[in-house]
This record gives sequence, C-alpha cells and structure tokens, in this order.
Amino acid sequence: MLTQSDLSQFIGDVERYRHQLCRSLLYTPGVKCLMEKGAAYWLLDAIASYQHDKRINSNEDLSSLQFWKLKVDIEANTAVLTCDDGNNNVFITQEIPYTDFPLAEVSIWVGANGDGTRTAYLPSEH
Repeated sequence: MLTQSDLSQFIGDVERYRHQLCRSLLYTPGVKCLMEKGAAYWLLDAIASYQHDKRINSNEDLSSLQFWKLKVDIEANTAVLTCDDGNNNVFITQEIPYTDFPLAEVSIWVGANGDGTRTAYLPSEH
C-alpha cells in the first residue's frame, strides 16, 4: 500500500524510465514507486496522453513545466486529474469515475528536458 511517507523518500535521482507508449515521456524512480505501490500505471498513462495536446504545446509555460494534481474522493472512489501552469490556471481537467488509489491527493510535475523529451517527477524530486 502506498503512503505519503513512501513518496517523500525520493529527493532526486539521475535514473529515468521511458513511458511505453509516449516515448518522449520519461519518469523518475519516485513516479515509478507511485505507479507500482499505488497500482497507478493508469495515472501516468493519463498524463502521457496529454503530452501532444494543443492546450499544452501551444502554451509556453505548460510546454516547459506542467503541474498535475490528482484529488481523490476516497469515500466515493472517484477522482479529478488537473493540469495547471503553477499559477492556478487550470488548462486540463479529467474526471476519473472510479479509482481505488490509496492517497487523497498526489502531485506530479512534468518538465521539458530541452531535447524534445519531458520528465515526470514528484515535487520532492525537483
């Protein structure tokens, strides 16, 4: 079972993994832990599915840094995934009709690497 304590141990690493479908998206060991312990491969898949979206690529701020947040209603087993520019301007909102994700909230940041790829990482890994 995933806990916030599990995620807080990740503070940066040079190791990267490549998303299977969106090859331009890399992710860190912290995100890998979140996916494995939280059974949340779907969460990174959802984020990956927006990486070629016009709302991201036509916005200078979002094309360089995205702030993704999953807020879970534990009682209803539903969630909302949002992406903003760091100034509380939400550009993407996706309703998740069912989830058993164990945390009430989690954030993943996605930053441009300057070579056409982006890396998804936990805020503690910044």
